[in-house]
Amino acid sequence: MLIAGVYFAGVLVGLLATQGGVVTRLSLALLWPLGPLAFFITVAGLLVVAAIAFPLFGVILAALVAAGWWLLR
Repeated sequence: MLIAGVYFAGVLVGLLATQGGVVTRLSLALLWPLGPLAFFITVAGLLVVAAIAFPLFGVILAALVAAGWWLLR
């Protein structure tokens, strides 16, 4: 319920507080959750590239992921 409320609040902000035509406002209002999703995808990609470029970082990252998986299972 909370997630739906946040989404609809974002839709209202997208419809009322943005400039542009009706199609622009409607598109922005419906697609606004893709911004945070793109952020998480970008950060995940950067972590993968850093793990390959810097092996010590990769070992530490793998150990953290394994420890997190072990603690959450």
